[in-house]
Amino acid sequence: MQGLSTGDLADLSQRQLAQVDQLQMRTIEQEKHITHKMAKLQETMADTQMIELSHVVTEMMRNNGHEEVDRHQNLVESSLASKEKDLEVMLHRADELRLRTVKDMTHILTPIQAAHFLIAAAELHLRLHDWGKKKDASGQRADHL
Repeated sequence: MQGLSTGDLADLSQRQLAQVDQLQMRTIEQEKHITHKMAKLQETMADTQMIELSHVVTEMMRNNGHEEVDRHQNLVESSLASKEKDLEVMLHRADELRLRTVKDMTHILTPIQAAHFLIAAAELHLRLHDWGKKKDASGQRADHL
């Protein structure tokens, strides 16, 4: 088989390798940007105002001040609603980056290579999904990759 083309991902040309390398660098930069924004957003979930509101609601619940609890609970929920929208935007950005990366990768590859790539990606996804389900079923935490 030496010297024969297999048409799969082992047959990447120098040009394709360079393009994949450039795509990886761009993707890493965009991932860093999204991760940084997400971290900042998560920090706001536990900002001083949210903590104070949470303490007030907890104290009022202890004292059975239900009307006051409802009013402050509404403040907490309205504060969280805007943060929830921001989180949703960030998740959409991450999804868009994943989709754009897959599309860019398939444009770099030949049709046969792209098919092999997509099959390998699907197999990886399915195996990780199965692994997570097995971890869940055994009661173990799946945070040790």
